[in-house]
Amino acid sequence: MMCIFQPLSYQFLRYGNFHYLCITKLPFRMSKILKIKKPSDYNAWLGLSDTHELITVVNFNEISPVRYSLNSYDVYGLFLQGNDEAADLVYGTGKYDYKAGTLICVAPGQLGGKEDNGELVNLTGWAVLFHPDILQGTGLEKEIKNFSFFDYRINEALHMTTEERDVMVSLMRQLAQELKFPADEMQNRIIAGFINMLLRYAQRFYNRQFVTRTVVNNDVLSKFETLLKDYFDSDMQASLGLPTVQYCSEKLCLSPNYLSDLIKRTTGDTANHYIKRYVIQLAKNMLVAGKNSSEVAYALGFGYPQHFARMFKKVSGMTPSEYTRSRSDQKK
Repeated sequence: MMCIFQPLSYQFLRYGNFHYLCITKLPFRMSKILKIKKPSDYNAWLGLSDTHELITVVNFNEISPVRYSLNSYDVYGLFLQGNDEAADLVYGTGKYDYKAGTLICVAPGQLGGKEDNGELVNLTGWAVLFHPDILQGTGLEKEIKNFSFFDYRINEALHMTTEERDVMVSLMRQLAQELKFPADEMQNRIIAGFINMLLRYAQRFYNRQFVTRTVVNNDVLSKFETLLKDYFDSDMQASLGLPTVQYCSEKLCLSPNYLSDLIKRTTGDTANHYIKRYVIQLAKNMLVAGKNSSEVAYALGFGYPQHFARMFKKVSGMTPSEYTRSRSDQKK
């Protein structure tokens, strides 16, 4: 499986109060992209007034019809699809059939949405966009980087049950109500509390999805194992060294975070450690076959034998020579 990325040419343009990032997918036409530096940029596009400078909650049921926009984000965003017809949305380099009950999470530096074609569309569902500054002075300021789903690709979106969606909608509705109150010294902390709850529920529901989608997960795991086998069968380690999570995720057309989380939920092991255990098992086979430690190290793509010996001991609990002796003792 291959992920193909086209070369891009970038140009920033200004039109009225809007800033656009124009991208050329060479040799194709230019795409007009809305630059969302703060929540008010998205509000202006939708024709909404600002209730807070650092966060907005959008109930699409109340403002439709609206125009689509292809967005470049400097903010965090949670987009919850309602019961309207599926939208062919773009996210990064891919497309996704964005269906009812789906939650898409975006982070600063990402691209997503659907290019404006001038048509008005009826949307339901909700969106919460917030600037990172809203989290200053809270525990979530640093912890938000631990919510790995912000770096998932679009085909890794969260598909919620009706009950799960109701929980998210209830929190978004309460957050929207809070934004209508006059600002005071407690408001930003209350807002951060709602954001914290939204993210933790999203993590809980993702954990559920990893468990319930066992067929899909097992298929990815099988492809992951096949990829590792083909890597060494093709002797790619001779030129590329040991396979990495980044390499494997690209070949599987998954984000590194999603692959790591999926492997962790499926096997209890991290993707990085899974690769190491696979490599050490190959090493054990070679050692039993009579190769010495240095021969095994170079055959598996290690730059130095001592690096191999260090990984071998960390994974197996013994050095290569100790393992060889233990196998010899078993044969006696």
